[in-house]
Amino acid sequence: MNNRRILLALFLIYFVFAILLNSVGTVILQVIQNYGVDKGAASVLEGFKDLPIAIVSFLVASSLPRFGYRRAMLVALAIVTCATLAMPLLPGFATAKLLFLCVGVAFALVKVSVYSSIGLVASDSRQHAGITNSLEGFFMVGVLSAYWIFGWFIDSDHPRSTSWLNVYWLVSSLCAATFLLVLTTPFDERGAEPPDSRGPAADFIGMLRLFIRPLVCVFIITAFLYVLVEQSVGTWLPTFNNEILKLPAAMSVQVTSIFAACLALGRLLAGFVMRRLHWYPVLSFCMLAMGATVLVALPLTRGITPDPNIGWSTAPLAAFLFPLIGLFMAPIYPGINSVMLSSLPRHQHAPMTGLLVIFSALGGTSGSLITGYVFGHFNGHFAFYLTLVPIGLMLVSLYAFKHLVVPAQAGIHAEHPESVFLKH
Repeated sequence: MNNRRILLALFLIYFVFAILLNSVGTVILQVIQNYGVDKGAASVLEGFKDLPIAIVSFLVASSLPRFGYRRAMLVALAIVTCATLAMPLLPGFATAKLLFLCVGVAFALVKVSVYSSIGLVASDSRQHAGITNSLEGFFMVGVLSAYWIFGWFIDSDHPRSTSWLNVYWLVSSLCAATFLLVLTTPFDERGAEPPDSRGPAADFIGMLRLFIRPLVCVFIITAFLYVLVEQSVGTWLPTFNNEILKLPAAMSVQVTSIFAACLALGRLLAGFVMRRLHWYPVLSFCMLAMGATVLVALPLTRGITPDPNIGWSTAPLAAFLFPLIGLFMAPIYPGINSVMLSSLPRHQHAPMTGLLVIFSALGGTSGSLITGYVFGHFNGHFAFYLTLVPIGLMLVSLYAFKHLVVPAQAGIHAEHPESVFLKH
């Protein structure tokens, strides 16, 4: 029963941070309209979110098993509760930067704690993969909800209206409620304790040593490329819908929810598929399908003219076709994460997740900044065509990952026969 309550807490935490993390595209669109910020300057909000994730993960991930996963979650939720309250009370571009800075710091604590906690409640690698995919699927349900929640508060008839800031009263209440749930939920974290009495410095060095393994390097490269693509699309799709597809601001945000819905559906379905099929052919097919979606959908976005009476029934076909890339993108991130973590003993899940979070954050920032620069200096079509490059590189890195993971698992099994996460 307590495991169910822990999972409920983990899922709600991820839901809250899904709303906050993936609101950056919507906030970029709104600060451009409200505060007269240009696209290049607005794109730094992604950096204010992602760079603190990378820095904090690098500094604290290896020490979180000693600090306590539950305690780290409570600190993170307290930070974002205060930050979201500041948005309507002190409106401005600087406050938006502060918000995403706090969200980045908090998510670094949450991502490592939540992913590591899965290993404490999962009984084997199949259950680990199922929980991971379901958790990431629920994360995308939060993203989907965010587009509609923010869209509800945006006043499309008055582009400079700040009524959208009222959404943060709702978000801060959700953060506070989740804080109370975690506070009243007991966590048994004994399984996360390192097998020896090493200090924080030794834990940190142990995390760095993970990075010198070829398997970990290839995994990190694959995760970096994936997040680069996902954040490029997710962050700039509202602006793409508004400027290229000529949709109203509120509708631009709401249509982007199709992308989030596809990610959510894809990850929830992947929880069943990955139990029955080997992960490599599934993920390879997904990457090829992503590239095909880009090549089919983007030519349909040219030559679109503004329509003052545009609605869901008259929107361009590309508005519904391009977001389907999320369906194929969905299984990749939780799939490779579960394979990697299932290859390690429990006490290494936190430092491994720390490395994952660091390079995921760097990938997200890189994707947003590159796409924002190309979008502003060239056009949105070229910016989204560029996603074909990292998709192609992902196929190569996934092939290398497949050939490295099996011997690595065999070696770890010889060292740690007690681990229940070795047979994937």
